Amino acid sequence: MPAVLGLEGSANKVGAGIVRDGRILSNRRETFVTPPGSGFAPGPTGRHHRRVLLDLISGALSDAGLGPRDLDAIAFTRGPGMGAPLAVVAVVARALAQLWELPLVGVNHCVGHIEMGRLLGEARDPVVLYVSGGNTQVLCFSRCRYRILGETLDLALGNCLDRYALQRPQPWLQHRAPGSQAVTPKLLESGEATAEDLCFSLQETAFAMVAEVAERALALAGAQELLLVGGVACNQRLQEMLRTMCSARGARLCPIDERYCVDNGAMIAQAGWEMLRVGQVTALSDSGVTQRYRTDEVEVTWRD
Repeated sequence: MPAVLGLEGSANKVGAGIVRDGRILSNRRETFVTPPGSGFAPGPTGRHHRRVLLDLISGALSDAGLGPRDLDAIAFTRGPGMGAPLAVVAVVARALAQLWELPLVGVNHCVGHIEMGRLLGEARDPVVLYVSGGNTQVLCFSRCRYRILGETLDLALGNCLDRYALQRPQPWLQHRAPGSQAVTPKLLESGEATAEDLCFSLQETAFAMVAEVAERALALAGAQELLLVGGVACNQRLQEMLRTMCSARGARLCPIDERYCVDNGAMIAQAGWEMLRVGQVTALSDSGVTQRYRTDEVEVTWRD
């Protein structure tokens, strides 16, 4: 039963996790926190990851009760994501693989989310709704690939919510804010609508759109399971809308473990474990990162 160390660091979260034969043995994570009202830039984020990653790896090994000699591979996020954070994680992965004489496994970040969701959601062949800060996609598995049935062309849903929240004095409300009418800045300035109205209106409209696309994908694929993954999967209102939609059409929203929705090293370890068992390893000379690594570029040979 191979044990795989997974390293994730595509955005503001950096993590190290260990998986063995479908069991999560450890999962350490740190978040680069910026001052309220500001986002995170690649350079400072990469420097944060560089400061904390080795301690995270040491902690993950300690939590799992393993040493380097007990590992069978090191998996790392190749992309997509922010350049500087990705590069930091890749350098550490390459260094440890050579130091410990272990194979490297370069993992697509999006596939990591999907494989962790399939493991914990006990999903056999679901339609996948992947909603995060950097990606919004509807996918299904066909002929050794995760096929993208639909995606945002400009701004991912999580990034949309984040950008809007940075411009509002009030925090995002997870569930229901007062009022449901569409509002405009003019209504806000006049006092006819509140910031809560505007937050609710944008969130409700965006979630309704992805729920409709997910329902169409279920019908197209003839699927009975919907798997929700990515950081925005933690949103309770989105879960409620999708659960209602699935119930209405006799489908099932797969269980969501919110501890593993947000970027983490264990999801990279799980995808790396799947790849390792079918011999998909990454040569050192081919272990560079790419910010635009599409989900459907990965040959998924570990699934029938």
